[in-house]
Amino acid sequence: MTYFKDEAELQQVLGQLYDLVKTDARVGPRICEGKIVIQFRYEEPFGIATIDAAHPPTQPGAYCDVHWGEVDLKPDVTMSMKADIAHQFWHGKINLMAALTRKQIIAKGPIPKILKLLPAVEPVYKMYPKMLREIGREDIALK
Repeated sequence: MTYFKDEAELQQVLGQLYDLVKTDARVGPRICEGKIVIQFRYEEPFGIATIDAAHPPTQPGAYCDVHWGEVDLKPDVTMSMKADIAHQFWHGKINLMAALTRKQIIAKGPIPKILKLLPAVEPVYKMYPKMLREIGREDIALK
């Protein structure tokens, strides 16, 4: 099953999630501790999201910036995957180490930096399905 019909829907749904995350007091500061630029490159549908936790945020109330599309920032880590894998990951249904081993997620850059962020994003596994229900996308919220 494909969860997102096109790039616009992918950006709308995951963009809303990333907007929640970058302002969440439980998650945002812990991500910023890593002082890292992470780029997610999605396929099926295509999309690029870059989280800049290495520089001061430009948006008031945010702990980091999120950019969609190609950017001039050089990522420390690039994570490439199908959009469906990202969707399942944000539900807490995909184990990162297993996905890396199975090549469901291809990572370039220092993997230990990403692994240090895993505890920081744990609250997102509950935030994401709740957000999907709130925006009327129960159809793609995993049980």
